[in-house]
Amino acid sequence: MADLESRFAALEGRVAELEDQAAIRKLQWAYGYYIDYNRPEEVAGLFAEDGAVVFLSGEYRGHAGVMRLYGTWFQNLFTGGRRGPVKGLLLDHFQLQDVITVAPDRKTAKGRFRGVLAGGWHDAIKDSLPEGMPQQFWEAGIYENDYVRENGVWKIKRLNYMMQWQADYETGWAHTVAHLQPAVECYPANPIGPDVILAEEEWRPTWPNRQEVAMSFAHPVLGAAFVVENFTRLQKQWP
Repeated sequence: MADLESRFAALEGRVAELEDQAAIRKLQWAYGYYIDYNRPEEVAGLFAEDGAVVFLSGEYRGHAGVMRLYGTWFQNLFTGGRRGPVKGLLLDHFQLQDVITVAPDRKTAKGRFRGVLAGGWHDAIKDSLPEGMPQQFWEAGIYENDYVRENGVWKIKRLNYMMQWQADYETGWAHTVAHLQPAVECYPANPIGPDVILAEEEWRPTWPNRQEVAMSFAHPVLGAAFVVENFTRLQKQWP
């Protein structure tokens, strides 16, 4: 009987973990759909009260900071401040390759996702193209996010987006640099700036520069203790 109870408890814990992972995956995917259609209020509603977004060189804090990034900046940039899709504007965010790690107490979690964005303005509205923006572009980045359970609901605690590259569609990533560059001034001096500028060692150089993005999950086969030297020693054991 004790063994049965132990197995049942283990199964119950595993089911709870899978439910948490599914809820976090849905949360992140919903984020992608909301930013596709310029709905910053819904985006802000996905975040914890003290949540934050890390983008380029700074951190946007709380619901006010999230709204400044996705509303004041992005919504004005792409749709002239209007909610919802706009005729001739493409802004599709794909959320892919999720690896979600839930803490043993099920109160917090970490998630790594890859984001791919296709954006651009149709010829019918190209007169509204913002200065300095390509008419068609690609973008890709990696998320290393923190999530928290508030009142039984999973929310985004820290959305940490590390842009990997941007490219003009016509010329491709081999011939273009990122059209969005890090901010150097905080809000309110910069109306669309972050609340805090990251320390210099945390800055993310934009494409064509590259940097490693530390992974929040343990190695699926060799575990959290994996280091290159250990793997090299393993190789010596193989025929």
